Amino acid sequence: MTAVRRRQVRAVVAVCAAAVVLAGCAAPDAEAPVAEERSWEDVLAEAEGQTVDLWMYGGDVQGNAYVDDVLAPAAAELGVTLRRVPIADTGDAVNRVLSERQADVTDGEVDLVWVNGDNFATGRQAGAWLCDWTSMLPNMAGTDPDDPLLTTDFGTPVDGCEAPWHKAQFSLVHDAARVPDPPTTLAGVLDWAEANPGRFTYPAAPDFTGSAFLRQVLYSVSGGVDEVPLEHSDEAYDELSPALYDRLAELAPSLWRGGDTYPQTQQELDQLFADGQVDMTMTYGPATLDDLVADGTFPETTRVLPLEEGTLGNASFLAIPSTSGDQAGAMVVADLALSPEQQLTKARPEVWGQFTVLDLDRLSDDERAGFEALPDSAVVPSYEELSAGADPELSAGWVTPLDDGWRREVAAG
Repeated sequence: MTAVRRRQVRAVVAVCAAAVVLAGCAAPDAEAPVAEERSWEDVLAEAEGQTVDLWMYGGDVQGNAYVDDVLAPAAAELGVTLRRVPIADTGDAVNRVLSERQADVTDGEVDLVWVNGDNFATGRQAGAWLCDWTSMLPNMAGTDPDDPLLTTDFGTPVDGCEAPWHKAQFSLVHDAARVPDPPTTLAGVLDWAEANPGRFTYPAAPDFTGSAFLRQVLYSVSGGVDEVPLEHSDEAYDELSPALYDRLAELAPSLWRGGDTYPQTQQELDQLFADGQVDMTMTYGPATLDDLVADGTFPETTRVLPLEEGTLGNASFLAIPSTSGDQAGAMVVADLALSPEQQLTKARPEVWGQFTVLDLDRLSDDERAGFEALPDSAVVPSYEELSAGADPELSAGWVTPLDDGWRREVAAG
């Protein structure tokens, strides 16, 4: 999109975002558009010369460097310019796309989004994503079509509307030097926090990691994953959420700063851990811990804390907005990101350290050998060990009610 065209689009989008009822800005059809079936050679030819704007969370330093220094140069070799657009909240990208749909824009500013489950679900309800395109990606052959982490996203069927990027496993992290005999269950972690006042806290919802912690505690206080329906309902929320909020309110006085304030992001919690102000942190991307230890940010005695009941697992995805004017280029980038070469590079701890979405049994011997040669970690168990007994993510419908309830029932005191 040219600069002039971008200014024109922004003007129209601003008008429609401010007043959907204006003539010409009617609510768009919620039916998701479907990609035209075509050969990969045709996609590559159309993508030649296109510029793809990838909107993604900008607070991940390693992720930013990987996109800028590894993925973008590889895309350029395929004739596609990849630009990373840092954002503070993925919802900003979704709101932009929805505003563009309302304005009937067909050459919008967002071409590709690193999207998370609840925002993906929001976009799907509004027809914001292009669908039925991932089956055209040659590198999808390296994934397991029956892998449940890749077929649904927070309970929402993927249906070819987003391409997998990497896997993640919610993890608690502790300093083994300060916590030599750590608890082995989440209930034990909360008890430990009460026995060690001021040495534990968690990010405030709706931070992504803090929100995941709420869901993990919900499973714990409810008696396990079998006691919480994956699909949200008001009845299930009313029945189960009081125990969650009661336990967290009970815990609050024992938290860092007496629970009077909470880290606003995972990065703030990480800094508290790095500074020795708390003894535990948490992450949905534990594979990045090795680099934090290697560069001295975290102590050498940092260790992932496996829980007997398992932890939440999910996958990250890339989605193409229906308003993108460079959809072919976006498909090329998404396919490139799935290639064994990119997945292996991204898995290296010194690059980004993300778990691959590829099924190693579907790769060539040489490709598989590359993944098998990745260094063992003293900090993070293997993905196979870490994900054993993984807990399913609740549907996206749970996320906002739990976050809102936490603010009312816990944070507000």
